[in-house]
Amino acid sequence: NGTSVEEFLLLGFPGSWQSQVSLAVVFALTYSLAVSGNAAIIALVWVNSHLQTPMYFFLCNLSFLEIWYTTGVLPKAIGVMLGTSPTISFSACIFQLFFLLSLGSTECFLLSVMAYDRYLAICYPLRYSSLMSSVLSARLALSSWLGGFLSISLLALLTSRQMFCGPHVINHFLCDIDSCLALSCSDTWPVELATFLVSIVVVVASCVLTLVSYMYIISSILRIQSAHGRKKAFSTCSAHLSVVSIWFGSTMFLYVKTSAHSSLDLNKLVNTFNTVVTPVLNPFIYTLRNQEVKQALWR
Repeated sequence: NGTSVEEFLLLGFPGSWQSQVSLAVVFALTYSLAVSGNAAIIALVWVNSHLQTPMYFFLCNLSFLEIWYTTGVLPKAIGVMLGTSPTISFSACIFQLFFLLSLGSTECFLLSVMAYDRYLAICYPLRYSSLMSSVLSARLALSSWLGGFLSISLLALLTSRQMFCGPHVINHFLCDIDSCLALSCSDTWPVELATFLVSIVVVVASCVLTLVSYMYIISSILRIQSAHGRKKAFSTCSAHLSVVSIWFGSTMFLYVKTSAHSSLDLNKLVNTFNTVVTPVLNPFIYTLRNQEVKQALWR
């Protein structure tokens, strides 16, 4: 490519040395909670045979994804804030961008698959075991991973072929698509168009499929006669609905737009929520809102 910049300088967050250290400590604690919490969910499902169902199989995939998602961001972000590794090479920057966007796309697909699984469980309870077999659930999970990584391949390729001739300072704690395009000295329109189209296909389409599934789910729940039955049915999908609302809300703000030239500081704030807060919330949401997981954890 025509790149003359061999490495970028990540600014992280503005502030004094004390505030940087405080943020680094918060990020380190958050990373520990995210990894241990999501690993605990995987371990719970692994050792409890009654949790080895399609619903918890998809949850394990989501937890495994969150572990890698935070690992791709937080260790480097901590190094940036402490000043031990504020730079990142061009190739490592493109790889981080590809890795994080691919995992984010995979999460969109996984959340829509989980909504479809809940739709079958609530709308067709007697036929659920035959409709959502172990083979189908494995294929859906594999398709989510393959679709997530393949959908970002062209976008990462187009970004890597951009010309970066200076400056080399990225106003972020990670290699974000908007921050990288802001430094490009070539025409960014093809990358912006590809980002918009991929966002529509991945984020918006997944969100629509999820919403349609929940429209049928809520309609079926309202037709249940007993209050106890309605409460039990809603408890099986309320945790997933909470995660869906948090994830798709922040992701649409970041990527579903026609131009990449928006407020980078605001993007940094939303990215912090997406990459730092959400992976920590997921295990707690699924633990606190799910009776089966709480009982397995207690045992």
